[in-house]
Amino acid sequence: MTDTAQANEPSGAQKMFGDFAPGLVHFTDDVLFGEVWKRPQLSPKERSLITVAALTAGGNAGQLTYHLQFAKDNGATEEELIEAITHLAFYAGWPKAFSAMSVAKQVFRST
Repeated sequence: MTDTAQANEPSGAQKMFGDFAPGLVHFTDDVLFGEVWKRPQLSPKERSLITVAALTAGGNAGQLTYHLQFAKDNGATEEELIEAITHLAFYAGWPKAFSAMSVAKQVFRST
């Protein structure tokens, strides 16, 4: 897909919330992914690993499906992501790590 085609295709946030929450779509697309994720101080892979860790620690397994695949797209390996979640079990809690690992298994075994 070309950049032009991608620019014309609605984002995930747009598909989910469109006219319902346009402010949230704007902040997600333009600020978070348009500015924050583009800052040069951290690589996309580093940002993805931090995001997966934060989502795991916060118990936000629902957001992990997207971010685990995004982390792979940003260069993180399945082995690195599994190890990060395993490591987090000791800091974030066993139930959160188990929930995150369940999502990881679904994401990695379906691709």
